[in-house]
Amino acid sequence: MIIKICERFRAMRLVVLFVFASALICSAEDRASGRWDGAVQIPGRELQVVVDLAKAGDDPWHGSITISGLNIQGAQLVDIAVQDSGAFFGIKTSRGLEATFKGHFGDDGTLSGDFIQAGNRGAFILKKIGAPQVEAPLRSTLVAKEIEGEWKGEYQIFGTPRHVTLKLVNRAQNSATAELVVIGKKVNNLPVDLVTQEGDLITIDSHQTGIGYVPLILRKSK
Repeated sequence: MIIKICERFRAMRLVVLFVFASALICSAEDRASGRWDGAVQIPGRELQVVVDLAKAGDDPWHGSITISGLNIQGAQLVDIAVQDSGAFFGIKTSRGLEATFKGHFGDDGTLSGDFIQAGNRGAFILKKIGAPQVEAPLRSTLVAKEIEGEWKGEYQIFGTPRHVTLKLVNRAQNSATAELVVIGKKVNNLPVDLVTQEGDLITIDSHQTGIGYVPLILRKSK
């Protein structure tokens, strides 16, 4: 009889500890999940920031960030780690920007800490304002049939002309791919990260350019 009571006690204690640990995990998830609004203080400037963090069941964390002052809109977060005390996440944009946020949760519903980019450090503070609204990553789309093919043109940057060849091809996966060759002082085969068409607007994104927008007129090769 004593043996049975002890076994039941041990089983009950195991269950209690398991429920307690689960409660801690839920608490960390509840604290981190949501839309966070605030600012990063960098020398001589304040950057407004909106961060969305979300997690569903056993799926990994996912999130997005908008920093209007850096022309970042809905960029996907990477390396997200959430603990009871705080959260860590990074940014890697198609423009080559890499930065990290490492913060701790405050009793007043804030997340604050350090923003680090290219060895520079700035303080940030975010306040949860609602449910997460994580933006889905941009994906390449198909382009119109008449757009497929080889296009050639040129542009100037810093007074130096560049000759451009662009080849657009629709793939079987319902998306387009592109080959982009820019010839200036040397030949550059630039990897293309994104090809999209919205109405008459075609967007070709190559992160190696480091340029947000280049006015460019292309003519289709015969």
